[in-house]
Amino acid sequence: MKKTTAKSKVSPAPATKPARPPAAPRSPAAKAPAKVPAKRKAPAAPPVPVAAPAPTAKPIAAPVPAHVPSPAPARPAAALPAPAPVPPASRRPVVTTITARINVGFGNALHLRGEGPGLSWDRGVPMECIAADLWRLNLGESARGYTFKVLVNDLTWNSGPDYTVASGGVVNVTPVFP
Repeated sequence: MKKTTAKSKVSPAPATKPARPPAAPRSPAAKAPAKVPAKRKAPAAPPVPVAAPAPTAKPIAAPVPAHVPSPAPARPAAALPAPAPVPPASRRPVVTTITARINVGFGNALHLRGEGPGLSWDRGVPMECIAADLWRLNLGESARGYTFKVLVNDLTWNSGPDYTVASGGVVNVTPVFP
C-alpha cells in the first residue's frame, strides 16, 4: 500500500502585530527609555565677532629695523582712485571787482582809498576807465573784505558812508561828490 499524504493548502494568516502584554505600572524613579537622536543638521556658521571700538589715544609704534620691509597696505577691492591734486597754477585766484558809474569829465580820474590788501587811507589806487562813465578796479584775494571810498583825482572824497565788499565779491557804486 501506498501511503498517501494529503497536503492541505494552508493560506498564511494575515500579518498582524502580536498583542502586547499590558504595561506594568512604572515607578516614578523609573526613567523613560533613551530616545535615539535624529540626524543632526550641520552647525550654523559661528557669529561674526564685533570689532572693539578704536582706542582714542594712538599707540606708540615700535621702531622697525631698516632691513625688514614693511608690508604694503591692503587695498579694498571696490576702492576708487584718489582724485588728482590740483596744481597751484591751474587754481583760479579770487578777484574782488569794484566798479563806479560816474562821468567825472575829460582829464579827471577816479581813485580808491580804504582798508584791505592793496588799499590805504593815505594814498589812493587809480581805477581803470572802461567807458566815459564807467570805472573799474580788480583787487586780489583777501581773507577779509574791503572798506573803501572813491576820490576824484585822489583829492576830492565822495560824500556819504564808506562802501564795503566781501572778498571775491562784485560791487557797483554810484558815488556822489559835493
